[in-house]
Amino acid sequence: MAGAGAGSGAGPAAGGRRYDPERRQRIIDAAIRVVGAKGIAGLSHRSVAAEADVPLGSTTYHFKTLDELLVAALRQANQAFTVTLPAAPAGDVAGSLARLLGRLLAADRGRVELEYELYLAALRRPALRPVAAEWYEAVATALAPWTDPVTARALVAVMDGICLQVLLTDAPYDEPYAREVLARVLRQD
Repeated sequence: MAGAGAGSGAGPAAGGRRYDPERRQRIIDAAIRVVGAKGIAGLSHRSVAAEADVPLGSTTYHFKTLDELLVAALRQANQAFTVTLPAAPAGDVAGSLARLLGRLLAADRGRVELEYELYLAALRRPALRPVAAEWYEAVATALAPWTDPVTARALVAVMDGICLQVLLTDAPYDEPYAREVLARVLRQD
């Protein structure tokens, strides 16, 4: 029966397999939402498939392992952070960085918690370490115009420490304290 499938909806686009160029990105976005809601311990191919509203096989097709999925999620979180760094200020670098930290923590604390959870997952998941190192280097490179490269790396370490203290203790962000500590690193008292 030639032409039996014509007009009947049969074919690759109709029966289950459809070309979906956005599916991989939806899976990454869903993984980020799952980690944000349940932590990395709650991440599984099944939980991501349910969140993305895709078949389970789609998650394993695009990401063979959870580490591959976490690498993609961490890369996406890295890109979101680095685009928020403004151009180097002309004057008070410590004050500008302290204000930037305050804005990051105030804008979406949940997002900052998620980014640090993904970043710190590299402690137990070696596959994430290169991506965590890329993030660290990208931020240090973005801060280098504000100062010299060695001091930029020290600033990243101090800013990470301040953010983690705020996140872990539920203490309010103390901008004058952050400015003072950053000024000491910059030797701008």
